Amino acid sequence: MNNTEKLEILSEAAKFDLCGSFLCSKESIQRKPTLKGWIYPTTLPDGRTVRLLKILLSNDCIHNCYYCANRRDRNFQRVSFTADELVRLFLELRRKNLVDGLFLSSAVTKSPKYTMEQMLKTVEILREKHNFKGYIHLKILPESSLDYIEAAIRYADRVSVNLEAPKEDYLKEIAPEKNLNLLMSKLEMIKKLSERNLKPKSGITTQFVVGATREKDIEILSLTFKLYQEYNLSRAYFSAFQPIPQTPLEELHPTPTWREVRLYEADFLIRKYNFSIDELIFDENGNLPLREDPKIIWAKANPQFFPIEINTATYEQLLRIPGIGPISAKKIIKVRKEQKIKDIKDLKKLGIQVERCKNYILINGRRPFSEKQLSLL
Repeated sequence: MNNTEKLEILSEAAKFDLCGSFLCSKESIQRKPTLKGWIYPTTLPDGRTVRLLKILLSNDCIHNCYYCANRRDRNFQRVSFTADELVRLFLELRRKNLVDGLFLSSAVTKSPKYTMEQMLKTVEILREKHNFKGYIHLKILPESSLDYIEAAIRYADRVSVNLEAPKEDYLKEIAPEKNLNLLMSKLEMIKKLSERNLKPKSGITTQFVVGATREKDIEILSLTFKLYQEYNLSRAYFSAFQPIPQTPLEELHPTPTWREVRLYEADFLIRKYNFSIDELIFDENGNLPLREDPKIIWAKANPQFFPIEINTATYEQLLRIPGIGPISAKKIIKVRKEQKIKDIKDLKKLGIQVERCKNYILINGRRPFSEKQLSLL
């Protein structure tokens, strides 16, 4: 099999790992790249957009996770790259100006030690032999030793440790061979390395499979909040479970993608809007209501906080208003230094979603225009 054929197979298999993509809204929950079938445009923490070759080193797994397309007992075509093959392929794509960076993950082939060594060898060759200075995201396997994790951090801009479930009993239901304590120990190792000032410059990510077991949104987000607070996690990704043929979970119903969207919205409130986990509102089952954005649900449940005067509100107060995020809050504060905001037209010029915020604000002590008047703007 030639490298192009391997590329097609192993890039398709890589789509299940979301940690190399920014899938965080209802417009972008499809698991398909927007360029060629193996190139994913990804926004980095510094705002740059890069084109990632997102690929597995191998799909030939020794593990038997119930939800996974690459599980040992599933009948499909198994292929692997050597480190040298993958390096040559990546450099050829670079030469053709098709990719800027690499997202490298893998099924556990032969052994965890062998697989991690091959992944590290790939990025080492790129960095040391070919002087590649672009973006690399590397997945850390659960069984990785401290020296392998240290090497991964030295070579990669970002690393990921996929927890998959928020509690051990949930993880055992979908991946009996995995151990959550072992996975958490990898994050603990990364934390200790960061205390020695060895840290991935673009951070750490993780991923949860959502809806394949009985886990609740409050459990997922509580652990995510802890990871942000205690382990300096950069991003959490949520993958709505989709049943795969020839797996033990193939008869389960797919998880509604709206659940994935709401988790991302709630996660954004925690990461960017300074919400605590206790402020999020869950239903009687411990899940986020699907009917509305969690920020709007919070606003409706806290009428004492509103209306907020746009011309005097602090940055933190502005972040609590539906339709206003960090970027638009900063724009409001910047404009106010020159002159007061006079009416809702001024807000609209700043790109603010006036339909979402109009019921929660005052402008110079007055409520904004009525809905009918807004429609004339």
